Amino acid sequence: MTFTLSRRLTAEFLGTAFLVGTVVGSGIMADALTEDVALALLGNTLPTGAILVVLITILGPISGAHFNPAVSLAFVINKTMPVAELAPYVIAQIAGGIVGSLVAHAMFDLTIFQMSTTVRSGTGQWIAEIVATFGLVGTILAGIRFRGDAVPWLVGLYITAAYWFTASTSFANPAVAIARGFSDTFAGIRMMDVPAFILAQIVGSVLAVIVLTWLLRDTKDAQ
Repeated sequence: MTFTLSRRLTAEFLGTAFLVGTVVGSGIMADALTEDVALALLGNTLPTGAILVVLITILGPISGAHFNPAVSLAFVINKTMPVAELAPYVIAQIAGGIVGSLVAHAMFDLTIFQMSTTVRSGTGQWIAEIVATFGLVGTILAGIRFRGDAVPWLVGLYITAAYWFTASTSFANPAVAIARGFSDTFAGIRMMDVPAFILAQIVGSVLAVIVLTWLLRDTKDAQ
């Protein structure tokens, strides 16, 4: 199937909006229902992994279901996405993410326009974002190569796991990081901490492309 660029950008906008809406909304709900931080994080984790399976399954055939500038960048680097489409995809993803945050606030009767005050900074956080994004992009590239039909589940399960094994709770997505900067809730991140997260995510994405390009090269392909 072939879809126009406008339809693909709309899919990226909607997908990222629903993704961030789920992250922020489930964080608000979890924080309201329990004072146990671990339980609240679990309540934030499971919906995020679940919605990724749904969104990638239904929107993947339209736009590729990137919902993530780091993923779009990886596809440009490995030449499976035109360079000219990178900026439009990133803009759609960031816009969708911000709208997702604002709608989540509206659903829970919170102040719609917010700026996060949650500090997320430090070497451990940045290393965690490199690792989280490396793993996400690696999962996608290897999944496409070996089990394309399983990519929605692979990504959903990877993010579910990465919430818990990374110090940053695995943002692994510049659009999500920016959008969460507009939410002073459980899922928020102080806006001044966002640039370092984005830089770490780009590093993780580029490293994943380099390593996986080598790792996935079949002997016959190398000849």
